Parts: sequence; C-alpha cells; structure tokens
Amino acid sequence: MTIEVHGIRKRFGSTVALDGLTFTVQPGRVTGFVGPNGAGKSTTMRVILGLDAADEGTALVDGAPYRSIPRPMTKLGSLLDAAALQPSRTARNHLLWLAHSQALGGKDVDRVLELTGLTAVRNRRAGGFSLGMRQRLGIAAALLADPPTLMLDEPFNGMDPDGIIWMRGFLTSLAAEGRAVLVSSHLMGELQDTAHHLVVIGRGRVLADAPLPDLLAVHGTLEQAYVDLTRGAVEFRTSDETR
Repeated sequence: MTIEVHGIRKRFGSTVALDGLTFTVQPGRVTGFVGPNGAGKSTTMRVILGLDAADEGTALVDGAPYRSIPRPMTKLGSLLDAAALQPSRTARNHLLWLAHSQALGGKDVDRVLELTGLTAVRNRRAGGFSLGMRQRLGIAAALLADPPTLMLDEPFNGMDPDGIIWMRGFLTSLAAEGRAVLVSSHLMGELQDTAHHLVVIGRGRVLADAPLPDLLAVHGTLEQAYVDLTRGAVEFRTSDETR
C-alpha cells in the first residue's frame, strides 16, 4: 500500500504552491516530509485527500484517488488538524461519530482509545483537552479503520516530553507492522530519531528524496541537511542569513 504523488502542480491565483511534485511513500517505513513554511506540505496533503484539486498530475492511494475509495479511512488514515473536532462531544463520542461513517463500531473505538492512551479520559469533552491530548485523539481517529497507510501533519506539536517519547516509538511500531507512514514535521531532531526516509521540499518542488542514512552521511545531522537543502527556498531571511 503506497501513496504516489506524480507531477502535481497547483496554483492559488498567481501563486505557485506545487510545481511538479513527485514522490512515493513506501510501506514499512516512516517517511519524513519537511520544508520551510510555505513550501507546499499542507497543500500536498490536502491534494492527496482530495480536499484541494490539483491543476495537473495525480495523487493516488493504493493506485486510486482517495475520493474514489469506498470507506476511504480503511485505506488511509490522516491527521491534518488536531482542532478539527466538535468540542462538546466526548472523546469516545467523537470517535464513534467517525466510526459510524466507515461502518465501524464501538469495539474499534475502544481499541484506538487504548492504543493512544486515552481510555481514562474517553468520557471527557474533547474541547477541554490539551493540544497534546487532541493530537492523540486525532491519531486515534486516523487509526480507527486499521488502515495500512497513515498521513500525519505535525503530530509532535503540543506533546510533552513523555508524549514525544511515546510518539517516536508509536510511529516506529506502525512502520514495523508494514504500514506506510508519512509524517510532516518541523522538528528535525524527532524525525532523525524516527524517520527511515526523507522527502524535502521547497517552493513546491522536491529538493531531496533519499534514505535518512544517505542524508546523514553527507550532512552529519538532519538539521544540517535541512538547512543546506532549503537554503534557497526560505521565504523570509535576515540580512545575516543572505550573506
């Protein structure tokens, strides 16, 4: 099960958001998806999910557009915005609402609450959750239908140190089960400890698409690789940075 992005181009008015983006997310590994603000990461994820339409190119999940897949959460689970929930619903009811849309039931909800450490707070209203807890709830939603492919945008945001350690191990375990996992993040240290492969983009183009060890062999650290590769694609720089 893969995510295949091929030749995606997307404009918003006169602004080019994606400029021929091509990469593949393979099963059995965590693929880090990184780039400066405005590089096109969120737009790419929205195109994969069919929330934005590409002007050119294709984005396929298991060989088909996401929007054409019956019960699509059984193929690809996603977390784009941890705040996208009805705050008056309890955590369990939020997940039940999603589960019913995919012909799933309460046992599936209880399974993912346990997986993400939310069983004890399942009857609390989600609007009162911290950002870290909302991230866990979003990941629980992504896992509801036990999909072979996952796509997570900034899952480390709002996590305390214990949560970050849990997230690292959790992502690694998902890949070890043979799932394809795409993770967008600005936290290079966390990706260096988690990712197997990196796709680096800037200004809507792929700047690097390589195994993590290959990047580390050249640049030493993932943070340095990021700085070196995206130097010409950063929108806002100080005068010192342009020297």
